[in-house]
Formats: sequence, C-alpha cells, structure tokens
Amino acid sequence: MPSRDDFPVPNFELPDFNPRAVGLSFLVFVVVAALWSSVFTVEPEEVGVVLTFGEYSHEAGPGLRLKLPYPIQQVIKVPVQRQLKEEFGFRTQQAAVRSQFRRSDDEAQMLTGDLNVAVVEWTTQFRVADPYRYLFRVRNVRETFRDMNEAVIRAVVGDRSVTEVLTIGRQEIASEVEVRLQDLCDQYETGIKIEQVVLQDVNPPDAVKPSFNEVNQAQQERERLINEARSAFNKIIPRARGEALQAVQEAEGYATDRVNRAQGDASRFNALLDAYREAPEVTRRRIYLEAMQSILPRVKRTIILDEDLEGLVPLLSLDEEKRP
Repeated sequence: MPSRDDFPVPNFELPDFNPRAVGLSFLVFVVVAALWSSVFTVEPEEVGVVLTFGEYSHEAGPGLRLKLPYPIQQVIKVPVQRQLKEEFGFRTQQAAVRSQFRRSDDEAQMLTGDLNVAVVEWTTQFRVADPYRYLFRVRNVRETFRDMNEAVIRAVVGDRSVTEVLTIGRQEIASEVEVRLQDLCDQYETGIKIEQVVLQDVNPPDAVKPSFNEVNQAQQERERLINEARSAFNKIIPRARGEALQAVQEAEGYATDRVNRAQGDASRFNALLDAYREAPEVTRRRIYLEAMQSILPRVKRTIILDEDLEGLVPLLSLDEEKRP
C-alpha cells in the first residue's frame, strides 16, 4: 500500500503583494460603480422620485436621467399612468383565458341593514395622482388603502337591505363607495385617484343560496306576469279609447248633420211660406210642378184622365200589362 511520502506535495508560491495596484483597482471599481448608479431610466408611464440622503428632492420625468451616486441620491419609480387594482373577497392566482381565483370569505361577508349576511366581492381600480403624497404622507399606503376600502363598503352595505344589495342597488352602491372612498383618500392625503369601483359578484351565503334563488325566481316570475298584464293593458285600453272616441266623433258628426239638415229644411220652408203669402196661386202651382217633376220620371207607365173629356172611351191595354 503506497504511503504519503510517495506523493509529492506541490510548492505554491504567492505573488508579490502590490498595494498600489490593489488601490488603483479598488478606485476604478468605485468610479465605475458610481457612474453606474448615477444613470437611471424612467419609463413613459412612470415618474422617478429622487431622494437626497433619504429626503425628497425632486421628480424626474420619463427618459434617461442622471443623479448623484448612491448613497447620496436614490430613485423610487412610481407608476403614475398605469391603472392599478386591488381585489377584495378573492385573489387572482393565474390570469389567462380561464383565470383562476381564490376566494377570501373573511373580506367578502358583510352585514346588511336588515341584519342579513351578503357575500360581496369587488375590485377598486385606481392610479397614483401625486407621487410625493403616495410615498411619504401615509405609511404602508397600499395596506391603508385596502383598510379604507373595507371600511367604506361595509358602511354603505350596512345602510341597505339584503334584497337591495343583491338585486337593484349594486350600481348605486358602487357609485356611492367610489365617492366616499375618494373623499377619504383626499382626507388622508394618499395621492390616490379612484378610477372605478366594480362589484364583481354579490351573493347570499352558500347555506341560504338555494332558498334565495327560489325567492328570486318567484320575484322574476311576478315581474314577468306584471309586465305581460301591462302589455295587454297598453294594447287593449288605447284601442278601446280610440274606438270610443271614434264613436263619439261619429255621433257628434251625425248630430251636426241632422241639425244642419233640419235648419236647412226650416229655412227652405220659411222661404216657401213667405213666397206663398205673396203669391199663393203661383207658389201652389210651382210646388205642384216640382213634385210632378220628381215623381213622374220614376213611374214606368203614366195614365192621364181628363174629367172634362166627352165622347172618348178610355182604353186600358191589358197586353202591355203582361210585358215584363
């Protein structure tokens, strides 16, 4: 078996130590690090907040910028043009075509004004309007903002019944929460501008959801029957009113026609009476001739007898009577 003496130990020689070269290398490294930390880039949707010894100095717009080396100055980039979002009652675990969510019932369960429980999931979309206030006025601004959201929406939901929260009052609740939340953000000087509050999903608790769905279906059926009755009412009643108005107008027209005819006949009779009083014989003959003029054309056969005729036997032809 070989011993340790059979393997020679290599002889390592350390290079000569040169303090000047080490100092020059360190100086070059410090200069390069200083230059590297003096250049920064701000994206178009961001604003760079420059701090000098940890104190606010100024803001830098988008583009390539310069500052004093770290730790004299440092930059915090704040997305002022990007729309940010906070989710309540659920969390988006994976955003895709079929996104995956995780529910958080502690945030979503709320007590309504009629002492019922509703599960409200919502999102708040906002952007940073004032970077200085957003960074330095409130400690842990995002956590504080989430607490403000919960406080405001619980107060708004607590003023309404569970039926209003679950059905017709969702848009009104979202609008009121948006206004109240913006007032609270301005009061605390958070530098946040609320863009929109959206109620994603509002449901009763799982234990009472089947019963609530049955009640909701009954209410929808009632609304459907009411709408059908109103539709039939709007179809029949205007038609009946139109027919009644038509009958009234026809009766009024008939009455006006009869009155005008009666007045015309009375005027004509009065005119004949006046003419008869002035010339009775002429008027009587004229009336007789006018009557014969209207009667004789409608008679198929006319026989005229003269009482003063003598010596002539009247002959009535029976053959002509048989003709059709």
